[in-house]
Amino acid sequence: MTGSTRYIFKNINLYSGFDLVICLIGLFALSEVLSKSKKSNQVTLSSLDEVKQESGRITLKEYKKMSFPAVFSAIVGIIIGIIPGTGASMASFVSYDRVKSMSKHKQEFGNGSIEGIAAAETANNAVTGATLIPLLTMGIPGDGVAAIMLGALMINGLTPGPNLFVKHGVTMYAIMIGLIFVNIFMYVQGKTLTKYFARVVSIPVSILTPIIVIFCFAGAFSVNNSLFDVRVTLAFAVIAYVFSKLGFSTIPILLGLVLGDITEENFRRSLILSDGSWSIFVQSPISIAFLVVIALTLVLIVRGKINESKQ
Repeated sequence: MTGSTRYIFKNINLYSGFDLVICLIGLFALSEVLSKSKKSNQVTLSSLDEVKQESGRITLKEYKKMSFPAVFSAIVGIIIGIIPGTGASMASFVSYDRVKSMSKHKQEFGNGSIEGIAAAETANNAVTGATLIPLLTMGIPGDGVAAIMLGALMINGLTPGPNLFVKHGVTMYAIMIGLIFVNIFMYVQGKTLTKYFARVVSIPVSILTPIIVIFCFAGAFSVNNSLFDVRVTLAFAVIAYVFSKLGFSTIPILLGLVLGDITEENFRRSLILSDGSWSIFVQSPISIAFLVVIALTLVLIVRGKINESKQ
């Protein structure tokens, strides 16, 4: 708000903060490599062939097992998708983390749990449609992909906002119909090619791990063509690895990186509008409702942790 720099430690590379993509690579890609590096390759080509002999269809028992995670994660994905600046990655990780905490089969998570897969993928897909709500009604992109779509719309003279469907209704509904056909194509592609994609698990860990690490470093470097970003990726990977060993979730770090700037900017703006008075946060019924929800959430979380410690 004032143009003053903070927490840069006289390092010019920290002037613009941390890029979200670089942090995500370290938090969830490299940290996973570190966690799995000591484990042997459990899946072999012969075992994959045995699995391939099955029909590959989801059984009724599996549908029942994944029904709640799918419905719950769909709601989470829609809510997160509506919030600008979040995106599919956050929805997947948040829903996965919540479903894992509520599941009766926590030991299966991290080993191909059908509940975890249903949670992450459902939330990931639910975000896609929800990001269009703030984009088309207010012109606010929910994530990077929506931002690109915003640019494409404006290049073609379609300015998102309240009058978009009034002035360009035919074009917008044509785009919606096109998205339906895209989903049909993705379904056919998934049904046809998934069996070939699954063959990647036959690659030995000793070969697959270095390839993943190379791509992680290449991706981190390519964002700004800076070796500093590679070091930041390594730092976040170590942090996530240590957190996982101590039993802490890395999801709060992701939420802080995504929502931290937005929260602080609007917090400071509110205090400027109220001349420094905190009463501005309790003048609106909506604001009070959100504060009550936050307080109740904190109470439930603390209560749940206390009950876990007593068991």
